[in-house]
Amino acid sequence: MAHTTAKSAYRSLTDRINLFSQGAPPHRLLYRILEMLFSEKEAAFVAKMPIKPFTARQAAKLSGLREAEAGRMLEALASRTVLLDVETDGETTYFLPPPMAGFFEFTLMKVRGDIDQKLLSELFHQYINEEEDFIRELMACGETNLGRIFVNEPAVDASLGRGESLTVMDWERASEAVERAKDIGIGLCYCRHKASHVGRACGAEMRNCMAFNSTATSLIRHGHIERVDKKEALDILRRSQEQGLVQFGENARETVSFICNCCGCCCEVLVAAKRFGMLTNVNTTGFLPKVDARLCDGCGRCVTACPVEAMGMVSANDPKLPARRKARLDERICLGCAVCLRACSRNALSLTPRLERKITPVTSVHKYVLMAIERGKLQNLIFDSHALWNHRAMAAILGAILRLPPVAKAMASRQMKSRYLEKLITGLNITG
Repeated sequence: MAHTTAKSAYRSLTDRINLFSQGAPPHRLLYRILEMLFSEKEAAFVAKMPIKPFTARQAAKLSGLREAEAGRMLEALASRTVLLDVETDGETTYFLPPPMAGFFEFTLMKVRGDIDQKLLSELFHQYINEEEDFIRELMACGETNLGRIFVNEPAVDASLGRGESLTVMDWERASEAVERAKDIGIGLCYCRHKASHVGRACGAEMRNCMAFNSTATSLIRHGHIERVDKKEALDILRRSQEQGLVQFGENARETVSFICNCCGCCCEVLVAAKRFGMLTNVNTTGFLPKVDARLCDGCGRCVTACPVEAMGMVSANDPKLPARRKARLDERICLGCAVCLRACSRNALSLTPRLERKITPVTSVHKYVLMAIERGKLQNLIFDSHALWNHRAMAAILGAILRLPPVAKAMASRQMKSRYLEKLITGLNITG
């Protein structure tokens, strides 16, 4: 196949990316993307780095470089947003973020002259939107989701004002993520910026991609996004809601790292929702629109507004008005974003609780561990330094054990006499 001709450094980097619970399937297009973002020397260097954050000293030991040279390379990579850096108590640690939401998006969150953003956008579009492997693996594998939809707060407040019985947790509101953030940055919407280079962008606001906390701090430090205060961030949320955009953010309750304000035409997550329907790996809100057939006049505004085509029109079965139509919701694919409520001019839509709500992980770490378990990659998080032979060997052994049927796993645990492994396997069984 074509991708087997890629240089070994980029194949190694691809292998390293795919150790994480959220990877990127090998493909000739991926190798071309990586060649634009990493030099061959940088690719070989990053391929040796652990999944968990590491220092320049650790990077030097793993790569065989002098600490000063490793530090310069890490700083150069962080300045281009392919690595993130975090300063704690005077010490800087680095980590390679996943491709999405991660270094793919970061490369297009501002207008840059150091890379060919048009060519990069074309490659992203082909790899993500035309090929299916990446987006299918990202969005349709496992039960724990990459991201979640935040409630449309004006629609929720309007429904509460009309007497609907709704329980809304603070962490379900995008405004709460803003209020709790220690640092906030705003950049260009990656999806619409990319779409503008391939002739597909819509007219929605471009500067409304939001990063929070340590992710924001790193991107702000290197000039890739602009620091803003909470008031401006809340204004951006309000304008986005008025434009009928969907708040899609990290699937965690605490220390959310990003919120995107998404349209159904450019956003890769929402486009995937339309392509894969029920398979889409996105946490919906805990609410669904409810149609009041007495008030619905069949205007179709809600159908036009819905970003994932969950709302449709059917006959109202009115014998006096045979041509009359009414809105009908496909609950299987509805995100619960409530964009349709703002579009309805007759107050024929309100929100009602879902019968079943998806579980939201507490933190990013919780999310990634669950994703790793579901994708058979937990061993990569435990034995993290894959540049070391003993870690590679132990990861391979544990990975094989975790893929065994339950009875075989129990036998393997007894044979290895490992209390740690017994607890790990028991924990996995409890998790499901």
